[in-house]
Amino acid sequence: MKTIDEAKLESDVGYRFQYLTEFMGFSDVDIAAIHGAAPAVAPLVPALVDAVYDKLANYSATWRHFVPKQSGYDGAVPPTLEELRPDHPQIAFRKQHLARYLAALVTRPYDGKMGEYLDMVGRIHTDKAGSKEIAVPLVQMNSLMGFVADAFMATIHGLGLPRDTEVATLRAFNKLLWLQNDLIARHYTTR
Repeated sequence: MKTIDEAKLESDVGYRFQYLTEFMGFSDVDIAAIHGAAPAVAPLVPALVDAVYDKLANYSATWRHFVPKQSGYDGAVPPTLEELRPDHPQIAFRKQHLARYLAALVTRPYDGKMGEYLDMVGRIHTDKAGSKEIAVPLVQMNSLMGFVADAFMATIHGLGLPRDTEVATLRAFNKLLWLQNDLIARHYTTR
């Protein structure tokens, strides 16, 4: 039996990432499947980004988080939720961030820096980083992650990969998104 330092799981992102990947069996085989899907997935990123933002724009509970000024955005902000349109420059700015995130998932090495990056993705959606005025509730993050997971699954199914490659790729992305979900949810707990 391997002994796990549970306090360290909460304080050391690298240790937590290592534990999660080991426990889930997220291995070099999964990373190769994710990286192997990059050439097919990369051209579909703009459509995935648009689908995510179309979904977000359909609900006040998600869309309202795009009214306050986003960290790093220097342009004008919409004065009200009703005036925020999908073609607003702040939405274009946020879409660029999502596109870079999706590209990072399929191209970057899965090392300690990637664990820190995935953790930062969770943290910036809270008031602990990014814009202090923006704190996305966990229910909205879970909804978004569920939508993104389904979009990835549908995209991978649509690639026409050989069955064994398709299954390996689906399993790899499933593990990856569970890793990401944990590194989001950890910022919503108080200890």
